[in-house]
Amino acid sequence: MLRVGLTGGIGAGKSTVARRLIERGAHLADADAIAREVVAPGEPALAEIADRFGGGVIAADGTLDRAALGAIVFRDEAARRDLEAITHPRIAERTSQIAASTPDGAVFVHDMPLLVEKDLASSYHLVVVVHADEQIRVQRVIARGSTEQDARARIAAQADDEARRDAADVWLENHGDEEDLRAEVDRLWDERLVPFAHNLWHRTRVRRPERVELVTDPTWAATGVRLAARVAAALRERALRVDHIGSTAVPGLAAKDVIDLQVAVRSLDDADAPDFIEALARAGYPRVAGVDADHPKDEQDWPKRFHGGCDPGQVVHVHVREVGSPGWVWALRFRDWLRADGAGRGDYEALKRRIAADETRWARYPEAKEPWFDAVHPRVLAWAEETGWQPPAAGE
Repeated sequence: MLRVGLTGGIGAGKSTVARRLIERGAHLADADAIAREVVAPGEPALAEIADRFGGGVIAADGTLDRAALGAIVFRDEAARRDLEAITHPRIAERTSQIAASTPDGAVFVHDMPLLVEKDLASSYHLVVVVHADEQIRVQRVIARGSTEQDARARIAAQADDEARRDAADVWLENHGDEEDLRAEVDRLWDERLVPFAHNLWHRTRVRRPERVELVTDPTWAATGVRLAARVAAALRERALRVDHIGSTAVPGLAAKDVIDLQVAVRSLDDADAPDFIEALARAGYPRVAGVDADHPKDEQDWPKRFHGGCDPGQVVHVHVREVGSPGWVWALRFRDWLRADGAGRGDYEALKRRIAADETRWARYPEAKEPWFDAVHPRVLAWAEETGWQPPAAGE
């Protein structure tokens, strides 16, 4: 199943998005609703809360007095941790039960208000953030019965827009009416979520368009960090490190809209292990058979393994190479040289534009660049020697 994290600040319109996703066929776990369920009368968590915090946190009707409990835990860090120790395992268990009941090939959406605050973005295949300007959110919260002071305080206590943008694969603006937002959700469902879920279930990678189009995108850096973290979380100790490489890792350089990631392993035998292949496939990066080496350099092949991403909204290539191998070093050194050398960056972009403009060459775009790579290699080595460049340590 496709795991989608849905989040947004208070008053942004997240609940509207969640309702529409359910209408379109998503299976939803609502973190706030689950948090209320696990402390309902008769639930073991409620009795444990009463034991820990006293009968004063239980209302006359036997329900949890949230205001009374909040007055305790919001001013006492130890008390808050005790409360979380009671509720969080039960919330996680209930969420896992809902996820486990989601059919294969379907879309599971986790409505998680604190997704960014708790740094959970790498737990999902895709993160959707619903956004509205602060003043609009304040007005919406006031309309629900809060004071302006309370609304602004609650907004200030949450993650800011910059942190949410870094976590977001999809950014839904909600400044219009509800129908506009529902239409945006429908497009997201039809054009990205359903195809992504299909590709994930069938382990089908998304290919770049046959026609090479060179663009620049200032969000590539954040996207590379986000996707690298997702791959690292999937592989855990199997990966020594994961880096964003290639042209999209070089600010301002025109490139194909493809995020290239490099996974460092101790040995390609590790990359060929079934659990390694399965972990990446479940994360949305199935193995691509028959791509076992880079193009020959220095009269030898540079071995690797290759995985492709399933997300139709972002083409991703995952190159798995042995740490310290020539191919692994080259990818990192060449990226860093391009970042540092404006002339080299300009030469590389000019080459790419010439290839993209040549009908006889653009279909073999990667191969057409190889002679230039060979020619520029001495410049890259000279820069590395002059600057003392060294590849990063495997565990950094």
